[in-house]
Amino acid sequence: MPLLTFDQVTMRATAGVVEILKALTFSVDVGDFVALVGPSGSGKTSLLRLMNRLAEASSGHIALKGQDIQALPVVSLRRQIVLVNQESRLLGMTVQEALGYPLRLRKCSQGEITDAVSEWTERLKIPTDWMGRQSVSLSLGQRQRVAIARALIARPTVLLLDEPTSAQDIGYSEFLLSQLTDWTQQAQTAIVMANHQIELVAHHATRLLHLQDGQLLADKAAENVNWGALRQSLIDAEQKAQAEWG
Repeated sequence: MPLLTFDQVTMRATAGVVEILKALTFSVDVGDFVALVGPSGSGKTSLLRLMNRLAEASSGHIALKGQDIQALPVVSLRRQIVLVNQESRLLGMTVQEALGYPLRLRKCSQGEITDAVSEWTERLKIPTDWMGRQSVSLSLGQRQRVAIARALIARPTVLLLDEPTSAQDIGYSEFLLSQLTDWTQQAQTAIVMANHQIELVAHHATRLLHLQDGQLLADKAAENVNWGALRQSLIDAEQKAQAEWG
């Protein structure tokens, strides 16, 4: 059974006329590292937000392990499907407090929290001298790194990432995606990642979802993707959109 399924899912704007996402049907399986690509305004972030009900579908069905997500309490759903936004915040906490927060909510022991925080700070190369710092003293890239570690500490069933490498240098970006690839295999989970850096995702993704104008243009295994042609098509779509907006 797939971890996550979309069946003819449509999302309309507030007025109910404009379709942001149009009758999307696909599934996400255990071990998938899904690259979600498309030009600006194609619906990538909206799609991620539907998966853990930060936004709601107008029609169709979304299921987690076969169960309609509308039937799950929102708190329970968001513990299983965790979204890391491009611009992440630490909720007024220090880095140390923010990293342990998901497990404190679950009433885990201090020993479990300490072990999990130690594991992921080491795996994602988060320096110990960050631990007492507040978010205002961290750069965007540093906050992204902490937010991803916090999400992994939460032990999600599906991890959603919105442009996680946008503020990272190329060396750390490659390292991060390698760590995430290993995690999907070890933890028997899945990742759906919106990312415009095609040269990066080509080396790590197992699946491709290509959105444009809210429509799913492609859903295929990574080995069947012509990544060079895809990159050029995205550049062309961005240029066309910019020309239309003047």
